[in-house]
Amino acid sequence: MIVVTGGAGFIGLNFVKRMAPTTPIIVLDKLTYAGNRAALASVDGVRFVEGDINDRALVRELFAARPTALVHFAAESHVDRSIDAPDPFITTNIAGTFSLLEEARRYLAAAPGAPFRFLHVSTDEVFGALGNTGAFTETTRYAPRSPYAASKAASDHLVQAYLHTYALPAIVTNCSNNYGPYQHPEKLIPLVIQHALTGLPLPVYGTGANVRDWIFVEDHCAALERILERGRIGESYVIGARSERTNLEVVTAICTILDELRPRAGGSYRDSITFVADRPGHDFRYAIDPHKLESELGWAPETTLVEGLRRTVAWYATAVAMRTSN
Repeated sequence: MIVVTGGAGFIGLNFVKRMAPTTPIIVLDKLTYAGNRAALASVDGVRFVEGDINDRALVRELFAARPTALVHFAAESHVDRSIDAPDPFITTNIAGTFSLLEEARRYLAAAPGAPFRFLHVSTDEVFGALGNTGAFTETTRYAPRSPYAASKAASDHLVQAYLHTYALPAIVTNCSNNYGPYQHPEKLIPLVIQHALTGLPLPVYGTGANVRDWIFVEDHCAALERILERGRIGESYVIGARSERTNLEVVTAICTILDELRPRAGGSYRDSITFVADRPGHDFRYAIDPHKLESELGWAPETTLVEGLRRTVAWYATAVAMRTSN
């Protein structure tokens, strides 16, 4: 049995759906604005607990079930929100991770030798920004540049400190930008799809030249499953699909897919692209070199960006159609 924090959120939900057929799961989720309880309710073999990872007594109760792993997704994750209101990012991402680590340490002290792994799921944003060349690896120096990135960097360091100080059996992963079903529409790809399908402008920061390395969420979850099963305790792994694109290229690709799947009488969806004021401190480029994960654990992404975008567009088109018909 494993405990998954944040299992009603975007990546956590996709991970739970992947693992549930073979693994008993307890999901702990606070059900903030980004939580999707309804989608989780349809997954068999999952016990859902609504609560805060800062509730130490509640977390202690979950450890009483003797999980073999805790997979930690729970986090405030939107950069723009962290710029406007950083407080929840400190409370959840830093203090919440500390609470989980303390309860994991308490559990293992009471049950020495119990099989257990603490898998901490983090982001490549902890590494800061790249120029035109290079890629993040497991040895890249941390250089967070937003309140969100700084809070995740702090949580990474806490996990690594508990690994070295208390021999807590932990692994840290840092992934590139995810996309796919169930992502909250505040993020670029679902935002653009939903705006396009409802006739709204398609906002792009600045000139759209900022570069991100995109990975389909199901490929990320497959990597996490592999790391949970075979990853080495004490190691970190960066996860990416080698799919760098500018934001404008991603938005244009979505428009091309929509022009094919949902053509509109007024011309191409590209005509609705609107450039807006850039995000403060907007990192220029991220890229991941997942060689360690590929060579040590034999993982490789299975979904190309075009295929993943097509599947994502189709999923959101169905969701929007269902919502507007009700």
